[in-house]
Amino acid sequence: MNDDLSPTPGMFRKDLAVLTKVRLNTFVLVTTFFGYFLGAKTHGWDWMQLFHTILGTAAAAFGSAAFNQLMEIDLDARMARTADRPLPSKRMDVLVAFVIGVLLSAFGLVHLSVMVNKMTAVLALITLVTYVFLYTPMKRKHSVNTLIGAVPGAIPPMIGWTAAGGALDESAWFLFALLFLWQLPHFIAINWMCREEYEAAGYRMWSNGDVSGAKSARLCIGFSACLLLLPLWPYLSGLATWPWLVCGMLLGARLIQLSRNFGQKGDRASARRLFLFTLLYLPAALTILAVCWKGPGAR
Repeated sequence: MNDDLSPTPGMFRKDLAVLTKVRLNTFVLVTTFFGYFLGAKTHGWDWMQLFHTILGTAAAAFGSAAFNQLMEIDLDARMARTADRPLPSKRMDVLVAFVIGVLLSAFGLVHLSVMVNKMTAVLALITLVTYVFLYTPMKRKHSVNTLIGAVPGAIPPMIGWTAAGGALDESAWFLFALLFLWQLPHFIAINWMCREEYEAAGYRMWSNGDVSGAKSARLCIGFSACLLLLPLWPYLSGLATWPWLVCGMLLGARLIQLSRNFGQKGDRASARRLFLFTLLYLPAALTILAVCWKGPGAR
């Protein structure tokens, strides 16, 4: 009898991409590259160093994604948008996913340590530990998980920066702050739009019970105000030129405007407009910053 339900190599590749969150982790690699790009403007390009940085960071990120899904099988099974993932759907064995997570994470951390430098490996390790052992379990316990989850999302540009020869200096911490603050209105908008699924699955999010969107909008306004003021930091420190200050503040002002509109209307359409603008905000901000960046020592 022919078993049409047996997994094929193509199915396994697709499941592996879902397990390791390849699409989401593309964001990690882009911001890592951006950090390297800014650092290389000061310290010079080394293409092999960049290759090893991206390879090691990708492996560590893919491994941490596998661990994340291993810890959330029961929660993923309760939500329509995640129920078909390889683990809750039982297309992939838990032991196989665990081995994949271990091998990828170990390879990534060791590769960064040996082929790049110790600091990049330490930052990747902090990212993995924060994401897997702090953020993931905290999602079941307290809404502060959104703040914790923004930490591993903000470290990749620091990995790129230190890989290019930069130190954990003012520039590195500014990059961390930019990515950290950007994630908050971005994920709050997502959480509010998906709040019923999150609540039913047992996640503790800021959006839980916020039917009107008022609480979520206030949080978005607050974090967007921080993003509005953030461009002052590199400008006053001599790290970036004045066009970054103007454009960065305009982007922040638009985020505040959309957050207020969301608070006034409290509907899915206004939340979606806010979410979509966050998707435009980051590439716009990074592109402008790349053009206007002078770097440390350029005062």
